[in-house]
Amino acid sequence: MSEATTDLDELTARLDREYVFHSWSAQGALSPVVIAGGSGSTVWDHAGKRYLDFSSQLVNVNIGHQHPAVVDAIHRQADLLATIGPSAANLARGEAAKRIVARAPEGFAKVFFTNGGADAIENAIRMARLHTGRDKVLSTYRSYHGNTGAAIVATGDWRRVPNEFARGHVHFFGPYLYRSEFWATTPEEEGARALHHLERVIQSEGPASIAAILLESVPGTAGILIPPPGYLAGVRALADKYGILLILDEVMAGFGRTGRWFAFQGYDVVPDLITFAKGVNSGYVPVGGVIIPEPIAATFDERVFPGGLTYSGHPLAAASIVGALDAMESEGIVDNARRVGAEAIGPGLLELAERHEAIGEVRGEGVFWALELVADRETREPLSAAGIGKVKGELVARGLLPFVVDNRIHVVPPCVVTDDEVAQALSIYDEAFAAAL
Repeated sequence: MSEATTDLDELTARLDREYVFHSWSAQGALSPVVIAGGSGSTVWDHAGKRYLDFSSQLVNVNIGHQHPAVVDAIHRQADLLATIGPSAANLARGEAAKRIVARAPEGFAKVFFTNGGADAIENAIRMARLHTGRDKVLSTYRSYHGNTGAAIVATGDWRRVPNEFARGHVHFFGPYLYRSEFWATTPEEEGARALHHLERVIQSEGPASIAAILLESVPGTAGILIPPPGYLAGVRALADKYGILLILDEVMAGFGRTGRWFAFQGYDVVPDLITFAKGVNSGYVPVGGVIIPEPIAATFDERVFPGGLTYSGHPLAAASIVGALDAMESEGIVDNARRVGAEAIGPGLLELAERHEAIGEVRGEGVFWALELVADRETREPLSAAGIGKVKGELVARGLLPFVVDNRIHVVPPCVVTDDEVAQALSIYDEAFAAAL
């Protein structure tokens, strides 16, 4: 560790304290980890201290840090054309859209590009309202859809409350057996009762007023809540019964995170609109979008779509999508996420739960897992914020970056994570739980 690199870490921390305003935070209490570089599932500071990134940052670096195929695609596009407006036709944009549509279900035909997941949700809601001529959007209380006008109000958690300036949003309870709202004791009961609840909400709100039901295929920030058998197919059936569009939010769950290209592909359901961001290019350049089927796209063949963004389909973002999706295909990265989840992460976390009473439930698939931490397994009382803080501190001190939400540790490494890295992380989790709790 040289004096120069130490000074760079100190400089980075000082500049951050003095000039950077952080999201979702009380500014005075912040002391963020300094990150200078990364490769695969590992990042490091200027002095060379290394961390396993089992957060994938914001659960978006699916292909891992600094994947050469993506970095090279961005470089080549920057040399050719760094930017162009969305009204022009651009080869990188077209190639990116073609690859995304190729992985969507039959009948999906177009991609509207956005700058990220939140404005993908905004535009999917806009399309649903304009296509149906209806207003209301139903979404769950346990959800996160982004931090723009309609997306944050569609969100169900506490962040919605100080931001409720958009109209036409209604919330309902989705399935969550560990903390069931429906007195269910099995996944099948939970799914059936949640569907009954949703239908009653639809009927009570007036089906003719509802444009769309908006769901995360697998709710992510809300707890990695794996849908019970038949639930998503049941929501699809209710949407069809009442003439409502189904929007599935794949921003966090898509492009390999669950071990599939899209999470919904494991649940016998096809939506009417698909939103994406994050894993489509692992956040190397900001991008998101809406995948649109022919009937909805045709609504705007003669009618102007009243939405757009200066950076829609930005060439550097488009090139990064092409590089990422081609590499994920050729290197079997989605299959790796599926295998490592089934063979290493899942079994390893279940073994951890046998040793640590604070782990109330383990749930997940692919590289998308959550440990729900409790003060008491019988009552399922959530572990306190102080207890969670101790666990997080012990993890970071041992060289692992966690994704922590409420009383949960989300185990969400890049899709390229290796068995050896999983074993190393499991050892760190084990030590951290023992030290903190």
